[in-house]
Amino acid sequence: MSARDAILNRLRHRRDGALTAPVSDFSVVTEKQWSDSEKLDLFQQKIESVHGEVHRVSKDNWLEKLKELLAEKQVKNLLTPLKAQVGVDTREALADGDVELLAYDQPIEGWKAELFSGVDAAITDVRSAIAETGTLVLWPDNDQPRLMTLVPPIHFAVVDASQLKNTFHEVIMSEDWVSVGMPTNALLISGPSKTADIEQTLAYGVHGPKELVVLVRQ
Repeated sequence: MSARDAILNRLRHRRDGALTAPVSDFSVVTEKQWSDSEKLDLFQQKIESVHGEVHRVSKDNWLEKLKELLAEKQVKNLLTPLKAQVGVDTREALADGDVELLAYDQPIEGWKAELFSGVDAAITDVRSAIAETGTLVLWPDNDQPRLMTLVPPIHFAVVDASQLKNTFHEVIMSEDWVSVGMPTNALLISGPSKTADIEQTLAYGVHGPKELVVLVRQ
């Protein structure tokens, strides 16, 4: 009898007639609990360790900080959501400014060349964030599609401090992905795009944004 046949034979003649998965022990992740200030410190440390930026702002002055960063980085145009509150607030604050406001309001086929070569930066909100790994969790939709955060050279992400979770396990449980199921297009971002495929030299911005700028509203 071959090894394959032996395995199949054991499966056919198992006693209880059903396969059961072993009990999982999640204590290794559920025990990771930090205070709000510790989560924020850890999140910032992780983001900055991979060349990302974190700016702590208040809910009242975050748009002023955004204007300052746009000027500092010489951003001429900004891709914004049309429905998400972060986009509504940004468009209102920059309406009379020098930055051209763009919208992802048509199929990609109609403006692919402009998106890939003419957009300086994009701004989005996030679903949540993970302190342990310095990761942003996004759930792309028609208003904030996936390419919006993967193509422009600079990605501004706005997250509230209350959205910070300790671990990815906590994200899964808080979103109820166990019973409801994970979204088909969840996006996890941990720093700007980077690769070491070319001569094993780390390079940024090869497959996506060169800069990730996170505004944490407290």
